Amino acid sequence: MVARRLLCVAPGGRPQALLETQLRAEAWEVHWAADLVSARRLQQRLDIGIGLLLLEQVDAALVEEIATLVAPGTDGAQWIAVFPPRALELPSFQQLVLEAFFDYHTEPLDPSCLLQILARAYRHACLREACRRPVAAGAPDGLGMVGESETMARLRRQIQKVAATEAPVLIGGESGSGKELAAQAIHRGSARFGGPFVAVNCGAIVPALAQSELFGHERGSFTGAMAERRGLIASAQGGTLFLDEIGDLPIELQTNLLRFLQEKTIQRVGGTRSLAVDVRVVAASHVDLAEAVASGKFREDLYYRLHVLSITVPPLRERKEDVPILAQHFYRRCMAELSRTRVDGFSRQAVAAMRAHDWPGNVRELFNRVQRALVMTDSRLVSPADLELAGDERETAVCLDAARTLAERDAIRLTLDRVGRNVTHAARELGVSRMTLYRLMEKHHIGLSRVL
Repeated sequence: MVARRLLCVAPGGRPQALLETQLRAEAWEVHWAADLVSARRLQQRLDIGIGLLLLEQVDAALVEEIATLVAPGTDGAQWIAVFPPRALELPSFQQLVLEAFFDYHTEPLDPSCLLQILARAYRHACLREACRRPVAAGAPDGLGMVGESETMARLRRQIQKVAATEAPVLIGGESGSGKELAAQAIHRGSARFGGPFVAVNCGAIVPALAQSELFGHERGSFTGAMAERRGLIASAQGGTLFLDEIGDLPIELQTNLLRFLQEKTIQRVGGTRSLAVDVRVVAASHVDLAEAVASGKFREDLYYRLHVLSITVPPLRERKEDVPILAQHFYRRCMAELSRTRVDGFSRQAVAAMRAHDWPGNVRELFNRVQRALVMTDSRLVSPADLELAGDERETAVCLDAARTLAERDAIRLTLDRVGRNVTHAARELGVSRMTLYRLMEKHHIGLSRVL
């Protein structure tokens, strides 16, 4: 990830202390250089993410010096310049700003505007690094979504599309289906992935403190306000704010949230000034917000502000082919925490029982059952009883060919997982040729891409 490290170069003197205070408040690690020579030394010594050049005056000689500092490719940093408007009258400087700077800001200095420019530059630097960084084998999309079904493939495509924009996103889906994971995937796939991801459970906020929790408060604004509080919205500066169960937000707070979405500013409790905030909002709800609007429980104008882009996370019962994959994912995750437990996996009957179950609690229910089973089982293989699921009595009537097919498919999948999806190693362990293994993988619709 790009370092959130800022090199401020201020030939002729440092700017007002207020700017440095605001930069540090936005979590920038600030390094100052009083001249270009010192700036070059810091460039060589530190991993600089963003450079800020503050100029009082510009002449032809200075332009040549600046060019050696900010030339594209020098250190990979994004540069922003602040200078008097008349500096752009110099053609050589005008050309340099166009070719070597991400953006510029003319005096008089507006700290809030400059902070927004810096946030954009940082997101751009993070995205540029992500494009240069090779994608890890087995993680083609890097979204962290588990599943190989066509339903999940469609959801991934939708996430990739909405992640490429800055518009608000509304995520629908049943409780426990993975809406927060989808929100995290949107954040991870966006230009904001270098910034914070702040999740807010709107249904868990105490109504009396909700205004302060979201928007922050000034010191002394009410009894017990002993210090200034930023608030959850401001803490997501430069990143993504995830408002889970947005339908549970009190109606009076919906008005303030609407104002924030419209104006991109907030006002703390007890405050008198508006503060600019650069945040992308992703919201989720397990209830139909359109129905909530019709019943008067949710503001219609806020609904349309949030419902610019929408995706729906499918319930687990609509992608049952993903159940064994998810169960195996949770098995590995839980076994890493239960190092003394010796469990080799799931029995064929357990897999069949999981496939037959409708999963009303969705992915959350599956994780809970797997975790409990791994702790409580006394066997090497988890059984349906360990999962507290009824075994299918028809299992005994399954014909030999069907049983052989199920066992063959599970053996191939487990072996591929164990050897890191290496076909040569998997074929050797299974005692077949590579070509035979490829034919069997095609027969059972098993892909090589690992789903993390």
